[in-house]
Amino acid sequence: QVQLVESGGGLVQAGGSLRLSCALSGRTFSSYIMGWFRQAPGKEREFVAGVNWTGRITKYADSVAGRFTISRDNAKNTVYLQMNSLKPEDTAVYYCAGAGGSTWAQPRYEYWGQGTQVTVSS
Repeated sequence: QVQLVESGGGLVQAGGSLRLSCALSGRTFSSYIMGWFRQAPGKEREFVAGVNWTGRITKYADSVAGRFTISRDNAKNTVYLQMNSLKPEDTAVYYCAGAGGSTWAQPRYEYWGQGTQVTVSS
């Protein structure tokens, strides 16, 4: 019964910023490692960022490190992805995901949102 709903995608010029949000419902939000993934047309889905249960530990793909920031607000059952210095190659559908019975070292993402489109123009 866990549901994830993303929002905040859109069209932005290169160098600009967007903030994605993902709200979880149905279970205790703080029990889940949360992550963001993305999938470009014709490409495989790839990991972007992850945040642990408390928000104190994060992990990023090399391609976004230093530009993107993942965070969470457990009081609002929401995880965020702040995207700065956007590049055309960041264009993709972005998905949020939750991992329940997982370790931080090996998260098992089992719940997925529907995705939100991010398009970066040059």
